[in-house]
Amino acid sequence: MTETASAATVAPATSAKVPTRDRILFATAELFRRQGYNGTGLKQVVAEADAPFGSLYHHFPGGKAELGDEVIRKAGAFFQALVVAVYDEEARPADAVRAVFKGAGETLEATDYEDACPIATVALEVAGTDDRLRQATADVFEQWAAALTERLGDRDQALAVIAALEGAFVLCRASRTTEPMSAAGAMAAALVAAA
Repeated sequence: MTETASAATVAPATSAKVPTRDRILFATAELFRRQGYNGTGLKQVVAEADAPFGSLYHHFPGGKAELGDEVIRKAGAFFQALVVAVYDEEARPADAVRAVFKGAGETLEATDYEDACPIATVALEVAGTDDRLRQATADVFEQWAAALTERLGDRDQALAVIAALEGAFVLCRASRTTEPMSAAGAMAAALVAAA
């Protein structure tokens, strides 16, 4: 499950009314979504957050790993809530799945294919090199699977829908077209409708 709107539209990273710690989290989530974990530097984070460099280590004494872990978990919860809201607006599960994929495709187009799933982006980078962040992404995917299983009544279907969505994000970003998202959405909706 992933986004249909940018987190920046919910809480702008540079808003003077947003506490420094939250600005750092929002800026990092935005950068991870667009550049990934390895492509995001701490100096860039504090610049985007309009925060002094020392504040990063004040709020996240464990540095980038601690910041990354928290961003993954908070972003996962945010996007789960967003997708659940889209899903729950539809009366039939197949229509709900179709709406989620449609929203994901619209977000990709609106952001010139830069705004994809931050959890998958980081998971692809760190799965074999950083167990803390791998576990954080695994925990988020498990929470998404549990939420979708609750709605569909079938864990295998839930995992297949999430896998189709995340795979579609990768293909869409590479090909710069939403054709894979449309195809994956149609397949996932058909799977759910046939159950």
